[in-house]
Amino acid sequence: MDLDGLKGWVGRRASAEDLASLPPVAALSATLDRDDPPPKAGDALPPLWHWLFFLEAKPASELGHDGHPKRGGFLPPVPLPRRMWAGSRLSFRKPIPLGAAIRRDSEILKVETKEGRTGTLVFVTVRHRIVCESATAIEEEHDIVYRNAPKHGDAAPPPKSAPADAAWTRALSPDAVLLFRYSALTFNGHRIHYDHPYVTQVEGYPGLVVHGPLQATLMLDLLRRQRPEARVARFSFRALSPVFADRPLSVNGRAAGEKIALWVANDAGYLAMEGEAVLAEP
Repeated sequence: MDLDGLKGWVGRRASAEDLASLPPVAALSATLDRDDPPPKAGDALPPLWHWLFFLEAKPASELGHDGHPKRGGFLPPVPLPRRMWAGSRLSFRKPIPLGAAIRRDSEILKVETKEGRTGTLVFVTVRHRIVCESATAIEEEHDIVYRNAPKHGDAAPPPKSAPADAAWTRALSPDAVLLFRYSALTFNGHRIHYDHPYVTQVEGYPGLVVHGPLQATLMLDLLRRQRPEARVARFSFRALSPVFADRPLSVNGRAAGEKIALWVANDAGYLAMEGEAVLAEP
């Protein structure tokens, strides 16, 4: 692997413009089974729902076999088959009012390699700044990991037990319809989320994979259900192991002052994702 060549992508920048429009917000509210009133211009965009915008609409001829855009372009052409959203760190500096014009300025900060259980891992860190009304509204560092598919017979990494002291819990069993709707709203063509023959026969997973950003959104959605008036100042999360459609999971949280621990547990009680939200002062 030409790591020096991949590191040549560090510093690469891109910008995109969009409108914080109402229909995707109403559609995600329905997808998450919320009973929000219809959104109206001027309402504040909920945290993480900026992922509904700045969608990468590549022509079909520029997609790879997995449904992702072909390697290269803004992101480096890492020659490893699996690409996953490993985690993010976000600061919410000011609300984004619905109907406002928004801009995303992106820069590749790091390209690093590590040796993992299945071989070489490549981590790419991208910084996004979401600008609204001439001021930074959101800062985000997004970690993407590329790796080889595990070989037949490879042992799975030891799971980590989920905390047993949740103050809030929401039980879910994500189905193919939920995953399809979220993929459609975020224009995510990755076939592991909706194509069962592909994900089981080509990628070797036992079922459709629940999106990492959907899990993160469900964690902050739990916080909104429990503390609807609270405003999130910072949020970070890390994916630990995949969860699959049609299997029960739980979204959990507990508060310790202005810090909120959040996590997703799978049907065996192991951690799939963990995160922490820090609330803004009232």
